[in-house]
Amino acid sequence: MSKIIISCAITGSIHTPSMSPFLPVTAAQITEQAIAAAEAGAAILHLHARDPDNGRPSARVEHYMGFLPAIKAETDAVVNLTTGGSAVMTIEDRLAGPLAAAPEMCSLNMGTMNFALYPMLAKRTEWLHDWEEPFLRNSDDLVFKNTPRDIERVLTLMGQERGARFEFECYDVGHLHMLKHFVDRGLIAAPIFIQFVMGVLGGIAADPSHLAHLKQTADSLFGDDYTFSVLAAGRQQMAMARRGAEMGGHVRVGLEDNLYIAHGQLAKSNAEQVELVRGIVEDIGRVVATPDEARAMLGLKGRQGVAF
Repeated sequence: MSKIIISCAITGSIHTPSMSPFLPVTAAQITEQAIAAAEAGAAILHLHARDPDNGRPSARVEHYMGFLPAIKAETDAVVNLTTGGSAVMTIEDRLAGPLAAAPEMCSLNMGTMNFALYPMLAKRTEWLHDWEEPFLRNSDDLVFKNTPRDIERVLTLMGQERGARFEFECYDVGHLHMLKHFVDRGLIAAPIFIQFVMGVLGGIAADPSHLAHLKQTADSLFGDDYTFSVLAAGRQQMAMARRGAEMGGHVRVGLEDNLYIAHGQLAKSNAEQVELVRGIVEDIGRVVATPDEARAMLGLKGRQGVAF
């Protein structure tokens, strides 16, 4: 039975805090939920930071350092920091915290895209912060900038200079070809860890036929030099996780990607989603990888190499 890596995206820039009272925002909340998710079986913790005063996505060093040391002290899970941050941040802003923390892993978005979140307006009429509703409404004119120059900068500063490996977030087929471009340029070496991100309006839809096409394309481009994981934003989260696990891939869940545990039922924690997906993958015969097994599979530098 092959090992499967469960990643958990604890909080993030996609969902706004007032949409669920269970989404962690403060350093203490992020710490608590990250540790619980690791205890439930998440080998990798994908982390964003937020400003605790207003709930806005943040990449400031002090906000990251509010929870990173505590998480490291209480769990051996792999810490994977976003370099995407928020679509409204500059690349300089997005990299501030990761540059200081020098984590084992970072996410890296492989292309510029529309990132349309405004359909979420139909799900909420009351807001905790005054920035939330305008942010979602204006996402009909939002471009998430990830140019080749941006990608090269992240690969150089985080990879070559700080030894991080990457979760390459591919929202569509073209992003796989951009990834191959950087492999051909010698800036990316195996093992390559690809996250198929599905279900974001502006990227590929969360559909089994699309997942099959993504994998077929990755097979043709990277052969045996890659492994993949599946992330479906929204209600297809668990169904696509199961399909990805059946295809031999890894899985990512978490409140960044989906606030629910069942139809109309908010998840009360990230750990609740990890427990559910763990049951799903074990039911089909997969064995959940430990953090150290994930490190070996992905060629990570280890906990001793981080700066927090």
